[in-house]
Amino acid sequence: MGKVIGTIVLAFWAGLAAADDVVIAALGDSLTQGYGLPAEQGFVPQLEDWLQAQGVEARVINAGVSGDTTAGGLSRVDWTLTPDVDALIVTLGGNDLLRGLPPEASRANLDGIVSAAVSRGVEVLVIGMQAPGNYGPDYKARFDAMYPEIAETHGALYLDSFFAGLGGPDVDPAALRAFLQSDGIHPNAEGVAQIVAGVGPAVRDLINRVE
Repeated sequence: MGKVIGTIVLAFWAGLAAADDVVIAALGDSLTQGYGLPAEQGFVPQLEDWLQAQGVEARVINAGVSGDTTAGGLSRVDWTLTPDVDALIVTLGGNDLLRGLPPEASRANLDGIVSAAVSRGVEVLVIGMQAPGNYGPDYKARFDAMYPEIAETHGALYLDSFFAGLGGPDVDPAALRAFLQSDGIHPNAEGVAQIVAGVGPAVRDLINRVE
């Protein structure tokens, strides 16, 4: 009987510990969703594993949708921010770039996403990206600037690139081949591991804000 009671007590405290874990929603597109990879090799599972290896107990929810734009993210942010969500990672905009959408529209959508989180007392990490030069210097300047400016406006954390762990926006594309899938766009499992190593410290800072 004593062993049974002891097991029940341990299970009870384990449940409390799990309930106290920080819950992070990762709102993004195919890069967040883990396109082309087995579930356990995607960004969210690898980020959880990285955090646990750092001694940080957190649960990361995969709110990535392949092909999603900032408008798509805004349309689903309200039901993503369930009452148990403590923090939000926002990494959207790549598909806006592919479609050549006006930066002003992307900015308004991102601002709406971050505003929705902040209004609920949810801490936010905004992960930026940089437009390619072929869109022209004016477009690039407006697009690149919206991420740090939105983060500053709302007091959110900011990381300049999802690909910081792979060398950031200035890295030679040829150097990335070993970390990409055959489409040349989405990271393979090793590429995700490098990305997580670059993003992880910012996520740890985000968690510290919650605690």
